[in-house]
Amino acid sequence: MDSYMILTNNPLAARKLEGRRTVCYISVPYEELLREAEKKICQGHRLLSHPLSGSVKPKETPYKSIMLSGKKEEVDPQSVRMIEAAIQTCEKFTDRQKSYGQEVYEDFQLIDWTLLESAMESADVW
Repeated sequence: MDSYMILTNNPLAARKLEGRRTVCYISVPYEELLREAEKKICQGHRLLSHPLSGSVKPKETPYKSIMLSGKKEEVDPQSVRMIEAAIQTCEKFTDRQKSYGQEVYEDFQLIDWTLLESAMESADVW
């Protein structure tokens, strides 16, 4: 359970993983979640899933879940470079989020959850 943690702003992912995984749920926008991941990476957590995974562009979806190592170690330069590149990419996109109906938000949550679930299945095999 502690080999990795999930950093997410997706309430569906947080609910589904409650009690099963280490989850850090924070209700922040997508870009701010990337910045929170950067803080954790600079504290020694390693990036285990790509911060821009999926086909939905940054700022088109409000939800993101990122896998990080559960244990702090020496700061991983590759993880730092990846999260910084993800933040820079996110900054390039104009804010496209609109006010959607509840069903659309639920769809975005499900897309993020499906990507996360697949990543966890792969991580659990190792």
